[in-house]
This record gives sequence, structure tokens and C-alpha cells, in this order.
Amino acid sequence: MRLNISAFLVALATLSIAIATAPAYAQGNGDFQSYLEDLRPKARAMGIRDATLDAVLPSLTPNNRVIELDQNQPGGGAYSPIPNFEPYRRKHVDAARISRGRVAYQANRARLARIEAETGVPEEIMVAIFGHETNYGSYTGDFDLIRSLATLAWEGRRRTLFEPELLATLKMLDNGVPRSRLVGSWAGATGYPQFLPSVYLRLAKDGDGDGRADIWTSEADALASIANYFVHSGWRRGQPWGVAVSVPMGLNRSALAARTNPPRCPRVFNRHSRWLNMAEWRKLGLVPADGRWPDDSMMATLLEPDGPGKTAYLLTSNYRAILDYNCSNFYALSVGLLADAVKQ
Repeated sequence: MRLNISAFLVALATLSIAIATAPAYAQGNGDFQSYLEDLRPKARAMGIRDATLDAVLPSLTPNNRVIELDQNQPGGGAYSPIPNFEPYRRKHVDAARISRGRVAYQANRARLARIEAETGVPEEIMVAIFGHETNYGSYTGDFDLIRSLATLAWEGRRRTLFEPELLATLKMLDNGVPRSRLVGSWAGATGYPQFLPSVYLRLAKDGDGDGRADIWTSEADALASIANYFVHSGWRRGQPWGVAVSVPMGLNRSALAARTNPPRCPRVFNRHSRWLNMAEWRKLGLVPADGRWPDDSMMATLLEPDGPGKTAYLLTSNYRAILDYNCSNFYALSVGLLADAVKQ
């Protein structure tokens, strides 16, 4: 019997491509169900009942799509160029999002005012987070959280991140959150505020007085939960997130460079200047876009997201609280600018 060389080469090439493109989770992670069973002691230590685990774990299967999404996440290297902010701003602080934000703002004024009075977190900041995270609840994700997080934890590449979130989701289920609510992004963010499950367990609040923290269908609960997040991130009552300014061309930027080495999000924080108070910034020739200076003693850092000659921002510690929600200058600036536009 003669070997068909052409057919063999085609088959070999096909096999090579299949091996090269096979997802990493196919190798070295053990049986999926065995991994889930090994989680039981950790779940029991959190007070999760065996009945809850028995009701959900045996039926789970890996979600290949989730792993593909995780492994294909974009990410610049430490020295990759950072684009200008303006194109991002035009996309995320657009007329439609501002208009919908104003509708949500007016519809929730009574509860927003009450939450701000209790927490010090401005009404418009809560609304802006709601708008940025899910476009005011119009899309919250449709991935099964337990299946997604179980898959990502089992795959192992970022187990230290995803395994605690899987256990937190199981705790939510054990606490009575319906399985139908436990949907969201492929990486585990859920509800109107897109909280991770561990954040939900720590910070979700009942904003409408019905005894439940329903961040999936209750805007009151979602807004109260967002405010609670910022309280725990150190939001300072009565302080703005930042001020848009123009910067004189002759500013000595090298003298203002920060001298710290931030352990978290260095590409974000290394773009900020060192801290000066508003009086010191005024003496350096900066001018607020609206002509109004905050209190002289208020501390701020300078960020020029589009480079010299373009709009810059003096950013307070409350801006750092927004970064705690999502450690991206573009995200935090857009939240602040959307908040300002919604309130107008």
C-alpha cells in the first residue's frame, strides 16, 4: 500500500496548526471536576453549604470562549506608547451618554441626594459610574459567572485572581442570590456597577429599603453600592475630582516630576506630577478652564493626557478613588468629565 504523501503533508500541517492554536488550558490542569471538588474545603471554610455546592458544581463544564477572551486580552508593554486621551473622551463622554445620564440623574434625584448627604459622594459621580460601566443598565453581560470563574480558576494562568472570585460567587448563591442574577462579564463583573463578586460581598448596599442588595435590577441599590465603594476608597466630602486647566508653555515639567515608584498601576501614576497645593499651581501660571480655583490648601497632581499645549487637569485625591474603581487615567478622566456634564 502506497502512502499518499500529499495527503499526509496536509494532515500533518493541519495537526501542527491544531496543536499550535490549542488553548493552554488543555495541558497540565487536571480534570475540571476534580479541581472543583478540591475547592470544597475552602468553600466550607467560608460557610458555604454542601447543598449549595452539590446543586451547582457537578453540572459545570469549562467554557472555552472565556479562556480565549482572557488569553487574548490586549495589553501594552511597559514602554509601549500611550495614545492621546481626546479620541477616548469623544467616544465615552458623547452627547448620547450625557443625555441618558441627565435622564438617570433627574429620575433618581431624591435617592441620590439622600445618598450624597449620607456618604459625601456626589450624585453625579454615582451616575457617571453607572453610565460608564453598563450604559445606565442597558448591558450588564450574559456570561454565567460561576461557569466562567470556575473555568478561569481551573485553567490556572490567573488562578490567584479568579479562584477567590469563584468562591465569592458561590457564597453569594449560598446567601440567597438567585442563580439567574449571577451573570455578567466573562471575567466576573456583574450588575449595574459591574462589581466583582468579592466586592459585592463587601460593599453592596440596600438602597431602597427592601432588605436586599439587588445591584442587577434596582437602580437605588446600585447607586448606593457605588457610593459605598467610594467611601471605602477614601472619597473626601466636598472636594472635586479635578479641575481642567491650561498650562503655560514655559512650565518646568522636569522639576515637577514625581519621585516615587508606585507599586500599583505604574503606567497610570507615573504620568502624574508630584503633589502641590492649588496656591502653588496658581503661582506657576496655570489657569482653570472655568476661571474658578478650589481652596488654596487643596492638594493636586498635574496630568497632561494629550501632551503640552492641550487641556490638562489638576487631580485631587478623589481622582485616586476613581482610579481605585478602574486603574486607568482615561477611565477616571471620563468618569469625572461625564459627571460634570450630567450635572450641568
